Amino acid sequence: MKFHSVPKKLAFAILFIAPVLISGIKANRFSPVLPTVSYYLPNDFRTEVRKVFVSRLYDSIHLQELGLQKNVLELAMKGFSKLANKGRLNRDSILTIIDFSKSSREKRMYVIDLKNVELLFNSRVAHGKNSGMEYARQFSNIMASHKSSLGFYVTAKTYRGENGYSLRLQGMEKNINDKAFRRNIVIHGAGYADDRYLQERGMLGRSYGCPAVPMEDHKAIIDAIKEGSCLFIYSPDNRYLKFSTVLNG
Repeated sequence: MKFHSVPKKLAFAILFIAPVLISGIKANRFSPVLPTVSYYLPNDFRTEVRKVFVSRLYDSIHLQELGLQKNVLELAMKGFSKLANKGRLNRDSILTIIDFSKSSREKRMYVIDLKNVELLFNSRVAHGKNSGMEYARQFSNIMASHKSSLGFYVTAKTYRGENGYSLRLQGMEKNINDKAFRRNIVIHGAGYADDRYLQERGMLGRSYGCPAVPMEDHKAIIDAIKEGSCLFIYSPDNRYLKFSTVLNG
């Protein structure tokens, strides 16, 4: 790239801002705004900033040991940054990942505090009854499908319903999860999502599409992520990865 051919502000970003961001992350000076600020840099620098940030975060909170693949965290951070830059997040230091590539026998929900570089929760979470048995394989945005929906969500307000204390979710991806609110896809506690049920049945029970979590942890999890944080539900589903309006938008 010839610097005389680009705007002065962009050249300044290339020469000064990107190296500062990258060196700061490498020195373990974390901040949730770093991948957000990097969004305004050229693609090569933006990718490098996010890559270094993700690597440091991944290693610092030992996510590999807990079974989360680094590429899933990279996708989650990419979507998080886009939502934050669009002003969709009121709580832009909390990122929740649900990894439906994993068995329901495993703890596949990760609640990450980006600001303090801390894993707040690593929890079990159930999927929809029509998405599969032990593994979630099929996903839907259709009313009454009783299937889970993939993609990026922003958490909304809490309420008390038939499942007790629950958290509404607003789907951010058209034709993928944007009907979640109308489908009453919420985070709630469930006895079929706890260790005892798993020991008795060999896998978790299943919901009507909601990401249900253990009763003993549901209130703490909901309070940690409610009202404007980012939730990413992942599966290596080719259709989702191809048509995601957040990852590809």
